[in-house]
Amino acid sequence: MLETSERLLRLLSLLQSPRDFTGPELAERLRVSTRTVRNDVGRLRTLGYPVHATRGSVGGYRLGAGASLPPLLLDDDEAVAIAIGLRTAAVGSIAGIEESALRALAKLERVFPSRLRRRVNALQTFTVPVPPDHAGPTVTAAALSAITAACRDRERLRFDYRSHAGATSRREVEPYRLVNWGRRWFLVAWDVARGDWRTFRVDRVTLRTPNGRRFAARDLPSEDLAAYVAQGVSAAAWRYRARVVVHAPAAVIAARLPAAVGPVEVIDDGTCGVDSGADSLEMLAVWLGMLGADFTVQDNPELVEHLRVLARRYATAAGA
Repeated sequence: MLETSERLLRLLSLLQSPRDFTGPELAERLRVSTRTVRNDVGRLRTLGYPVHATRGSVGGYRLGAGASLPPLLLDDDEAVAIAIGLRTAAVGSIAGIEESALRALAKLERVFPSRLRRRVNALQTFTVPVPPDHAGPTVTAAALSAITAACRDRERLRFDYRSHAGATSRREVEPYRLVNWGRRWFLVAWDVARGDWRTFRVDRVTLRTPNGRRFAARDLPSEDLAAYVAQGVSAAAWRYRARVVVHAPAAVIAARLPAAVGPVEVIDDGTCGVDSGADSLEMLAVWLGMLGADFTVQDNPELVEHLRVLARRYATAAGA
């Protein structure tokens, strides 16, 4: 049988799981009687842990939110995952949390047993990170928190928005979701003045306070908001665009193309259309070459000429 202090820690660990435990379940796991479980729950409450109990066939015990953060009891994989996440956060795209992430990581590593310290140190020693792009866009944790709070509370956001060309406009929107794409964060929202869905880069948003009035929820513009944002953002940023007919089933081509490259449209059982684009003709040709199928460019003479140049270059390289 576990000693009292060890048993209390084990009980606290179980109660931190995202589920309710009945008294008999806890008694079985701790190898004690249900009466001892009740006594131990009372001890935890005396120590300030808000252990909630519900009656009935689906009732049980659960640790609630209290006034202070209780000690977190983590297994080995959970602890290593948190350490890796903190290292990533220290060089990520969210400004202002680097120092906090490093302080939290130092506290965590200080109490690691040697076996975990060796795992984390090995990851750090034998992993070569790509230097962060300090010129890339960053957002603040405060901005993300304010936007997600408005999404949760269904409050309109008011902000100044800077476009890709540098023009500034004032917006009032109904915020719904944040989408993280690499170093960029995007807000999917209903633009009140324009009466339509819009996607905003958070690093170009300057929030105004207070928020606007509450709003009733709308149906989202897509079930897959990640793909929705990827397509919309890419289409807006492309310098070169092309409509291509691909001689292969749409399902096959859609599986080979990232959502950001362009939507795939069914023409018939063996043919599909792709509206794609890129910042350069070279990159657009690369995407088309990765389709693994014959295709016909419909509306971009520059791309056609570039493909002819590539065809001659490849033929020469192949000794033709």
